[in-house]
Amino acid sequence: MKEMSRVCDVCGKRPSVGNNVSHANNKTKKTWYPNIQKIRIVDEKTGAVKRARVCTRCIRSGYVKKATQ
Repeated sequence: MKEMSRVCDVCGKRPSVGNNVSHANNKTKKTWYPNIQKIRIVDEKTGAVKRARVCTRCIRSGYVKKATQ
């Protein structure tokens, strides 16, 4: 079974990596994932409906047009 990609199809937003830093300055690795939603969108060029993995920022900003059911 294939893992779902955690990359936005519109803006290319992907997981970012950094450190959790405790009060005692202990550092452990941490990953922040973008809020990716699998939605049906309308392709602007062809007008076809297709599925895409899009971050919520792109949905809210209007970079994609959601397909009606």
